[in-house]
Amino acid sequence: MKLRNVLIVVNDIEKSKAFYKDLFGLEVILDNDGNVILTEGLVLQDAAIWKKFINQDVIRENNATELYFEEADIEAFAEKLEQYHEPIKYVNRLMEHSWGQKVIRFYDPDGNLIEVGTPM
Repeated sequence: MKLRNVLIVVNDIEKSKAFYKDLFGLEVILDNDGNVILTEGLVLQDAAIWKKFINQDVIRENNATELYFEEADIEAFAEKLEQYHEPIKYVNRLMEHSWGQKVIRFYDPDGNLIEVGTPM
């Protein structure tokens, strides 16, 4: 068995595609009416479709999962976040852990938690 993708629920597919392309360079592999597969195995699904599947409301900013990315030039990425045309909601701005890794945590436009850290 292999893990093939990670799916996150979003309210606005077009806005989310732009967010992940602009900030992370992810490209669309497949766009299928409310289901979008991006490079690196990230799948975006329209919240209305997801609600029908699980028959429950989506809980935003639940902090139960995190998308983790690595970036060697994290200072440049932090500046890119600051310059992004939409406001970014931070959990923590650029910081350094006791073991030397620098990280930044924030939410995507739909409250999915993201961490970007320097490679270990």
